Amino acid sequence: MENLALIESFSEFKDDKFIDRVTLMAILEDVFRNALKKKFGSDENFDIIINPDKGDLEIWRNRIVVEDGEVEEPNEEISLTEARKIEPDFEVGEDVSEEVKLMDLGRRAILALRQNLISKIHEHDNTTIYKQFKDLEGEIYTAEVHHIRHKAIILLDDEGNEIILPKEKQIPSDFFRKGDNVRGVIESVELKGNKPAIIMSRTSPVFLEQLFFQEIPEVFDGLITIKKAVRIPGEKAKVAVDSYDDRIDPVGACVGMKGSRIHGIVRELGNENIDVINWTNNSQLMVTRALSPARVSSVKLNDEKKTAQVYLKPEEVSKAIGRGGHNIRLAGQLTGYEIDVFREGVEEDVELTEFSDEIESWVIEEFKKIGLDTARSVLEQEVADLIKRTDLEEETVVEVVRILKEEFED
Repeated sequence: MENLALIESFSEFKDDKFIDRVTLMAILEDVFRNALKKKFGSDENFDIIINPDKGDLEIWRNRIVVEDGEVEEPNEEISLTEARKIEPDFEVGEDVSEEVKLMDLGRRAILALRQNLISKIHEHDNTTIYKQFKDLEGEIYTAEVHHIRHKAIILLDDEGNEIILPKEKQIPSDFFRKGDNVRGVIESVELKGNKPAIIMSRTSPVFLEQLFFQEIPEVFDGLITIKKAVRIPGEKAKVAVDSYDDRIDPVGACVGMKGSRIHGIVRELGNENIDVINWTNNSQLMVTRALSPARVSSVKLNDEKKTAQVYLKPEEVSKAIGRGGHNIRLAGQLTGYEIDVFREGVEEDVELTEFSDEIESWVIEEFKKIGLDTARSVLEQEVADLIKRTDLEEETVVEVVRILKEEFED
């Protein structure tokens, strides 16, 4: 058989690429039909018989016998004299099948055949990988650090598939070396050209949910449902859980004795502080629970505007807001309400913006970032704590407190 190397390579592709026999035969036939179209102008009157297991290949051209000198379509018709060279008893109007040898296609065409075959195999591989990982979107996956770049870490799984973990999808405290195993959730899979781009994330709330599925048996078994999870990666997260079985305490089951069950999740997420709360359809109660560990005195909801006015004792306000405003922000995301905090029993207070003639606006914004937007809310804090929680210099904080005391308390 001509060009034995090409034929022998069929079984190599089948073994190396894990392609099933039917798919390989379809790819091979497509490649050869493209070659026939280029050589003869059409492939409609050709039969291709392929046995990739044995490396057999036969190409047969079917033509109709016509009288000598009446051949108009050489690819579809054959003269009586030429036909009788194949079989001496052919007559006009009969069908003739003639085997086409690979060498008849020409050396250049044979080289192009092999290149086209390799290209089609790679294209099939990429499509298979795309489908495989598309089905894994939202699932936890583990891969090894192969290369560390400035904007992303390139990972390889056991099958050599490349997975990208962008910088913005990493937890701020993440630090990986080459060879480290990394867990994350497959966030998206896209075909860029013919190559699949697989993106992993460790910052997605879905990663947190999937860790609960892996680490908490009752969640895996469906006894406990995760209603919603929100997080500020590496800092704080809130997870609302529920159970259809009244005998199960969903929060207790997720946290475990002295936090034993949730400890592995916290460690995986760079010591992210995770609040697990009981889900409820009562919006007022849900807002109250979402602001834990603060104890809420009362809540006024506006369901149309999706706003919540929350009243707390002065000593509970800082707990409700949390470090950097993380607690109140996550509570808002969890409940879907815009939450405003008010100090219970405090009637007289003044917005910080009222002092804009004495305090620069950027300084006021720094206080707002940590949930302090009134004079009283600032004065209730220790100066040392204000310095620690903001990016302001000590003398700036001291000056602001002095102005507020003089103007507000007098």
